[in-house]
Amino acid sequence: MSEFLHAALEITEQASEIPKRYFRSEFDIEHKQDKSPVTIADQETEQFIRTALLRHFPEHAIFGEEFGRQCRESEYEWVIDPIDGTRSFVSGMPLYGMLLALLKNDQPLFGIVRMPELGEVYVGDCDCATLNQSKTLHCSKLTTLDEAIIYINEGEKINQQYPELFEKLCSSGRVMRLGYDCYPHMLLASGQVDLVIDFDLKPYDYFSLIPVIEGAGGSISDWQGRALTMESSGQVISAATPQLHQQALGLLNA
Repeated sequence: MSEFLHAALEITEQASEIPKRYFRSEFDIEHKQDKSPVTIADQETEQFIRTALLRHFPEHAIFGEEFGRQCRESEYEWVIDPIDGTRSFVSGMPLYGMLLALLKNDQPLFGIVRMPELGEVYVGDCDCATLNQSKTLHCSKLTTLDEAIIYINEGEKINQQYPELFEKLCSSGRVMRLGYDCYPHMLLASGQVDLVIDFDLKPYDYFSLIPVIEGAGGSISDWQGRALTMESSGQVISAATPQLHQQALGLLNA
């Protein structure tokens, strides 16, 4: 796996220069059918990553947000989100990420989360997680929901579909923040945050998170506690400990 990881780190490091070049500059913004924005930076970045991966691993499959699934008969598949948080990107917020995961038989081997504007790269393989390939990451040891620091991602979407649940979530924990995208999950892996409730995610949004969070000792699942797969609904919860995870699932499914 070291060969795969070394290549992936090199490719994403080079690719991260593309969104940095466009960040806080003028460029056209298009919108997909679901009204989510897409920019030339998203497309150029994914195309760069795809081309580089196929040069290194021509037999592997690739699934990316912008150009879909390139199906090949391979047990290995790369999952790409070139700019996780395009809304953050187009509004000048530096907390957008770059996500890359390698799956083997649909199970994540490792995940990479780059934060181009912060100079941070998170890597996990379900056994270990690191920041900038030097600092080992550990989730907090908190086990009580009432004391938790909680991030609610995509809060307006949760409120629209589940207003009563959103109200309960907002009154839970010791500290509650509204957020978006991958960075709150990385704060959880770093021990800064105890719980992240997320909503309406796609496989390219969450597959790279799984090895980092589990490698740091945390738990990640859908809102019913099931493992995340290609067919998951997009309701995602990350928790620092199994006890906190179970308490949060109880709140979500009350």
